[in-house]
This record gives sequence, structure tokens and C-alpha cells, in this order.
Amino acid sequence: MPEEIPVPPWRRPKKAPPRMPLTQDRIVDTALGILDAEGLDALSMRRLAQELKTGHASLYAHVGNRDELLDLVFDLVLTEVEIPEPEPGRWAEQVKEMCRSLRRMFLAHRDLARIAIDRVPLGPNGILGMERTLNLLRAGGLRDELAAYGGDLLSTFVTAEALEQSSRHSGTEQSEEQAGMFADQLHGYLKSLPATQFPNLVHLAGPITSLDSDRRFELGLEIIIAGLVAGAGDDGDT
Repeated sequence: MPEEIPVPPWRRPKKAPPRMPLTQDRIVDTALGILDAEGLDALSMRRLAQELKTGHASLYAHVGNRDELLDLVFDLVLTEVEIPEPEPGRWAEQVKEMCRSLRRMFLAHRDLARIAIDRVPLGPNGILGMERTLNLLRAGGLRDELAAYGGDLLSTFVTAEALEQSSRHSGTEQSEEQAGMFADQLHGYLKSLPATQFPNLVHLAGPITSLDSDRRFELGLEIIIAGLVAGAGDDGDT
């Protein structure tokens, strides 16, 4: 019987590269990538498994369900928020800096505000962020109720504002161009109202229809922070 002829080395099948182990961190990182690229509606367990080249049932050994996955994604990106240590004399500006950082986080990740709007951040990064936020607010002399409610109010304001902004870029609402056209039409309509019957709408048509989101955001922060300061002053705090 003739001996088996060896296969030339250039024809030998290449070994498949070893698969990366499936871990919770890898799953969450991949989910965030899908969220950024395709949006929240595209992020399903099946789509995630496809991206990871595994069966979707294998994901459940690391993540209980899609809702838990979204909790983990949200907690992961919270590491991007910068919450400063309190500095005497810079309290109001530091609160603004914190809120601006939170807003940047939301705007950097597609549909993240949709995930956050009805969630309490109870993951490890979320809990740490809440603690540091309260530390900063209390350093401004806020009484307990104002510090607790103020933190929630600031978070809700930033999340809602980011949700409005992200909706203009995600394709779920009007495009920027369409939003601009509508704002122009609304401005013209408000200015055309009878001034004797609607004096305030006519007079404020410009600010009402302004699409300067940064200015609106900064003004909202100023209003909330001024209210917190006034509330602290009512109690004799400084």
C-alpha cells in the first residue's frame, strides 16, 4: 500500500484563531457599540449574540435579560461623568461643570437618554456618582431636603434636555433641517397673532422658537441653581 503523500505546507488549512471568552464586560462593551452605531431599537439579545458570534442563549449565563443589559450599559458610561471635589467659592460653577459633563455623556452615546430617563442608577458607578453628587451639593450649604431633591432635579433636567437633543439626530423625530423649518414657521405664526389678544406670545416669539440648545441648557442650569441657592438662604445657610 502506497504511503500517504503529505500535504504541501502552503495548502495546509489554517487553524481558526481562538475565540475570545464570553464575559459580562465583553457583552456590555459590545452592546454599547451597537447602541452607538444603530440605536436602542436595534439592540436586542439576538443582535448582540450575532455581533459576538455566539448563540443568544449563551448570553443569559452573564446577563439576565435585556433590561439588565441596559442597566449595565448605563452604569458603564457613567464613568465618563466628571464630578469635582468641592472647592470653596466655586460651588455654583462646579455644579454646572458636573451637569455639563453629564450632558456630554448623554450626547456622546446614541439613545442613552432614552435608557436613563426611567432608570435609577443603582450600579456601582451610579451609586458612587450619586454619593459624589450629594457631597458636592451639601458643600454648598443646602439642607438635606434641598440636596436630595436638588440632585434628582438636576439629573432629570439634564436627561430630559439630552433626550430632546438626541431625538433630533436619531431619525426618530424631525431632522435638524425639518426642525429648523418648523421653528421658522412657528415663529412667523406666533408673530402673526393679534398682539392685543396674545401680547406675550407675540413678544416672546423669538426666545420661544430658538433652537440654541446650549443657551437653553445653560439658562435652565442657572434657574435651578439660583433656586437652590435661594432655598439655602431661606434657612440661613451659606
